[in-house]
Amino acid sequence: MRMRRKKHLEQRLEACGDKIIFMDRENRDFSVKTSDSILNLNALFKNDNPVHMEIGCGKGRFVCDIARQNPGINYLAVEKASNVIVDAAQKAIELDIPNIIFLRGGAEYLESYIPANSIGRIYLNFSCPFPKKSYASHRLTHRGFLEIYKRIMKKDAEIHQKTDNMQLFEFSIEEFSHSGFGIKNVSLDLHNSDFEGNIMTEYETRFHELGQPIYRLEAEIL
Repeated sequence: MRMRRKKHLEQRLEACGDKIIFMDRENRDFSVKTSDSILNLNALFKNDNPVHMEIGCGKGRFVCDIARQNPGINYLAVEKASNVIVDAAQKAIELDIPNIIFLRGGAEYLESYIPANSIGRIYLNFSCPFPKKSYASHRLTHRGFLEIYKRIMKKDAEIHQKTDNMQLFEFSIEEFSHSGFGIKNVSLDLHNSDFEGNIMTEYETRFHELGQPIYRLEAEIL
């Protein structure tokens, strides 16, 4: 079902100013990469701190919380739905969080905007599972996306994934292994494990209240 367009959406997006970069507004062909579109991350954040990324940030609860807890790390928050990213950006502005920049667009655009070997960690929190087999290539842990991530990640970078969907989790493990990632710190029930420092997302809170197990892993390039 198509998401209903929010009232005054364009005005709200414009009001977010430089907090949102529109990856897919001018470059409709993500296969075309030019040096003009590559972001200067130091200039963007006005410092040379490490840069982490959340792909599929939703309404921004996770990225806002983790950015406030880690002011020495810069965060790029990627979200393709304008209706959703505007809420996240406005939240960051209201909370006066300087170390987050939002990127509107799909993960397929990342190489056109993110410098190679620049991202220290990627978070994939409760990504859409696309349960139909014919839609497997749309899953954010499909090997096609993993190859994109590898090219923008630093050599010692990691991907941290959380999901409530067991089938997506199993699929992800296979795709990580196929794409040359090692997997560690696997949890099949995060909230009943000894993992410390977990930051909840909106979806995670809902699933946890329903008593559903949360699956988590960390993947690193071998």
